[in-house]
Amino acid sequence: MAEIKWTVEGRRFRNAGEYQAALRDKELIDSITGSLDLDNPKDIEKLYLELKNGKYTFESIVGRQFDDNIYELYQRIKAEERAKAEEKTARKEKRRQQAEKIRNLSRSSKKQNKQEHRARLEDFDKDMQRQIVAVLRKKEQKRKMLIAGCLFMCIVSFGYLGAYYQVSAKSAKEFEELSALKEAGAQYSGTKEVRVHLTDETIETPDILPEYALVHQKNQRLIGWVKIDDTVVDYPVMQTVNNEYYLDHNFNQEEDRNGCIFMDYQCDVVRGCDNIILYGHHMKSGKMFGTLNKYSKKSYYEEHPVVQFDTIYEKGTYQVMYVFRSKVYSEEDVTFKYYQFINAASEKEFNSAMNEMAALSLYDTGVTAVYGDKLLTLSTCDYQEKKGRFVVVAKKIS
Repeated sequence: MAEIKWTVEGRRFRNAGEYQAALRDKELIDSITGSLDLDNPKDIEKLYLELKNGKYTFESIVGRQFDDNIYELYQRIKAEERAKAEEKTARKEKRRQQAEKIRNLSRSSKKQNKQEHRARLEDFDKDMQRQIVAVLRKKEQKRKMLIAGCLFMCIVSFGYLGAYYQVSAKSAKEFEELSALKEAGAQYSGTKEVRVHLTDETIETPDILPEYALVHQKNQRLIGWVKIDDTVVDYPVMQTVNNEYYLDHNFNQEEDRNGCIFMDYQCDVVRGCDNIILYGHHMKSGKMFGTLNKYSKKSYYEEHPVVQFDTIYEKGTYQVMYVFRSKVYSEEDVTFKYYQFINAASEKEFNSAMNEMAALSLYDTGVTAVYGDKLLTLSTCDYQEKKGRFVVVAKKIS
């Protein structure tokens, strides 16, 4: 029997259901574009706004690709309009500068003529001299106040920078001490059962690994440790009842703009979940996940293909699989939201998430996952767009 090929718009689908959904999307796309001129910027803008406002709903990657193509076309049109506006502004600015140059030449000539007829203070009567001196004193007083204000702002700014670097140095030292404590804990034998994030007393919590017992005693919100060899990423991982606290608190629960690496509050390392998500700030200093975006280059991935993530109960080694950029979407946006993928309800849902990530990935690592594999997601801010995120997804291999 000949092989059935479910192909639409050059894309091949695995089953009849996905194929039919793609056909419906193609029919909808044809009906949308039939009355539009895609070379007309106004038609593109109109269609973009309709898609943005959810007028049309697509069921397959064919529809989503059409949506992406319209978005890119709209952005390109807007970029061209901005370029034209900037060019027009530049021409105006050039004309303004030329006019200013002419005025300056005129003023210079007038100033030279005035200097030839400049009056001296002694040329005025006593009363006028007193008025002139009073005006000059007021101007001098304003100048001194302006200088004092500038000096104050400089002192405040340098003080802030000094305090920031002092806190950063203190934070770095504390992480070094925690790392040393972890190493010392490997010799610690006094492990005990600890229940973390559980209310169901029928669930048996495993023993904490010896190397994390001492660190856990310092802060029982410790849930694991993440490390990428030959990078600055070598940090304890925290977890609490929300995803806000450790954005601006350090391991010692002090306010700290560096925050901590923390696990999504919905993840459960005791019961287990399909995807563990870790968040960390993209600090300009490189701390936390400040260097994670280096994975945008495949050469960096090839040098750092493995992430070590231990929970306080179990060691884990993960191989990097997907690297992509995303964003935090609004609730009404119908799209793949990586930060909501923690447990798959079915094999179909798991495979759908993998397909979405593979489509977003900046390059092909050759690593794939199947239903039943355990994943680790590292997430940080990405400043290429508003609410942007840079994401690295890895698969547990041991």
